[in-house]
Amino acid sequence: MRNKGSLDGFTIDGSTFLPAYLTLYQSGELQKRAQMAVATLADCRACPRNCGVNRLENKTATCKTGRYAIVHSAFPHFGEEDCLRGWNGSGTLFFSMCNLRCVFCQNDDISQSRSGLETPPERLAEMMLALQQAGCHNINLVTPEHVVPQILEALPLAIEQGLRLPIVYNSSAYDALESLALLDGIVDIYMPDFKIWDERQALRLLKARDYSAAARQALEEMHRQVGVLKIDEQGLAKRGVLVRHLVMPGDVAGSGEIMRFLAEALSPDTYINIMDQYHPANRVREARYEEINRRITSQELGLVYDRAREAKLWRFDERRPQRVYL
Repeated sequence: MRNKGSLDGFTIDGSTFLPAYLTLYQSGELQKRAQMAVATLADCRACPRNCGVNRLENKTATCKTGRYAIVHSAFPHFGEEDCLRGWNGSGTLFFSMCNLRCVFCQNDDISQSRSGLETPPERLAEMMLALQQAGCHNINLVTPEHVVPQILEALPLAIEQGLRLPIVYNSSAYDALESLALLDGIVDIYMPDFKIWDERQALRLLKARDYSAAARQALEEMHRQVGVLKIDEQGLAKRGVLVRHLVMPGDVAGSGEIMRFLAEALSPDTYINIMDQYHPANRVREARYEEINRRITSQELGLVYDRAREAKLWRFDERRPQRVYL
C-alpha cells in the first residue's frame, strides 16, 4: 500500500488521504516542535493544572505521569461514533491517568490509577503502526492532555516508518492552550468533551474550578485550527471538531448553556454527540453526591436535544443504543 518512509498519502478503497502532520514533518517543523515540547517537561505546564514539576527527572504531580506516557491499552475500538470506527475500528490508545478527578468517571480504573506500562517514544510509535497495520481508520488518542510532549516525541518516529492515518485527539477539553498550539497542523480531528458549565459544579464534580473557562478556550482554539467536522463519501471523519456531551441527572452539567456556546462561539454546524449513557460510577454512591446517584430520564435527554435545537445546532450523532430510562 505504501513504501516505508514514503510521504505519499494513505490509500483506502481507491481514495487518497493526506494527514495534516505530513506537511510539518516534511518541513522539519514537527521535529522542532517535538524537541520543544519535551523540553517543557522540565517545568510542566502541559495542562491547565500548571504543576511545574520536572517530569524529565520523573517527578510527578496531579497526573502521576513522569518522563514517559503510561499506556493502558491499544486496540481497534468499535464503540466510537460511526464516523470514527468505520468498518475496521478506531485505533485507540488509552493513556492512563487524567488531569481531572471526575467523581462520576465511567473509566476510573484507567483514568485515575496507574494501570498500564510506561511507554518510551519508540514503543509508542510501534503501537501506532500496529493499529495502522490492523486496518484502523485513525489513531485515537484518549486522555492525552497530560502527555502531548510524549505523543509529539513519538510521532516523527512513526511517520518515518510509514504512519499515514489521521490523528484523533480525544480529550476532556481540560487542555492548555500551549499544548494545543503545539498540535496545530498535526491533529486532524479534535474530539473534546464539554462536561460541565458552572464553575461551582466543576469544582465539586471534576475537582477543577476553572474547567469551563479552560474548555471554552480549548474548543475555540480547536475549531480555529480544523473547523467543523468534515466527513467523506464513505462516512469517515477526516478533519474537524466532534464534541461530546454527557447528559447528567438534574442538569448539573448546565447543558443548555453548553449548547448555546457551541452554536454561538463555534458554529451551528458543530457536530455533537449528546450522550445518554450516564450511570452511577466511581464515587457517586457517596452520600454527598446523592442527586446524581441515578440514571437520567428520557425527559432529561429530550430536554437537552430541545436546548440544542433552540440554539440552532442540527448535526447530531444519532447512533444511540436502546437504553432503559427511569
